[in-house]
Amino acid sequence: MCYNEGQIWSGVEALQIGTLTIDPPVLLAPMAGVSNRAYRVIARRQGAGLCVTEMVNANALLHRSAKSYWLMELDPEETPVGVQLAGSNPEVMAEAARQAEAAGADLIDINMGCPVRKVVSNGDGSALLTRLDVAEEVVKAVVGAVKVPVTVKMRAGWDDDSITAPTLAERLAAIGVKAIAIHARTRADYYQRPARWEFIRQVKERVGDAIPVIGNGDVTSPERALQMLETTGCDAVMIGRASFGDPWIFRRVLHYWRYGKDLDPPTAEERATMALWHLQRLVDLKGETVAVREMRKQLAWYLKGVEGSSQYRAKASQLNTASEAQELVQAWLDHARGRAMVWN
Repeated sequence: MCYNEGQIWSGVEALQIGTLTIDPPVLLAPMAGVSNRAYRVIARRQGAGLCVTEMVNANALLHRSAKSYWLMELDPEETPVGVQLAGSNPEVMAEAARQAEAAGADLIDINMGCPVRKVVSNGDGSALLTRLDVAEEVVKAVVGAVKVPVTVKMRAGWDDDSITAPTLAERLAAIGVKAIAIHARTRADYYQRPARWEFIRQVKERVGDAIPVIGNGDVTSPERALQMLETTGCDAVMIGRASFGDPWIFRRVLHYWRYGKDLDPPTAEERATMALWHLQRLVDLKGETVAVREMRKQLAWYLKGVEGSSQYRAKASQLNTASEAQELVQAWLDHARGRAMVWN
């Protein structure tokens, strides 16, 4: 496992998605309420090679939903960036993709993985895994509507009796999809069951070298990121929940791939500084009321790492103003100084 200048290590190459080169091949997963514009910039600064927006509902976008337009606002610092769209009507998805491309998206990602009831009840998200012909029509429409690469993020299937991802991935590769991200759970698993990486391997074996496969699910450490690559044959890893309160995980993965060892945990000062920057960025983007409400859970994730942190994290759920949030972070920092830090 030898590091060579210009690549990560001899076994991991930059990810090629159509005309886009993603280096390093470590991606931030699209996550509702988390992968917003502020957090995507943080992830990119910490080494993520590509970030994808929160899911944008195609129908809502075409009905000129202000929230949908906001979700699609991009930052110059995050290029390259993908916009993820959800929908099951080919014409609607095609028009939404054109709007996303016009807004500056470097790629369009189609959601075929969301397990939430209100999404699947409309036939969107992971519901498309039960209607492969519809899924294929959606993809054909989007691929034909834009010039940027089109990717798909999907689960393994609806349940254990319906593992459709390998078949669907092969069909989508044949009609122009440039990469597949596979979340190694079924819709029935939701998030409770451990990810089963064999699903990623099955998809990779089916599509071969036709298109890259991105693995997602339970990449909780740099060691796990490398293990996923080695055991599944996937071309890149996508990190979601493991980045909550730990955006440093992206540079940790890169460092581990290069040098075979992990970095030291971020200091209390680094955690506090990141939390406050994140807060201020959200305030600038969304205004204080909305930003503080959204930062409650974010601060609970940041304020970890030392004994006695739980009392500060509990207080985060009661915050109403930016000044209250700043005071909480400072109080936690005073408590944490001089204590050893650990990873989440």
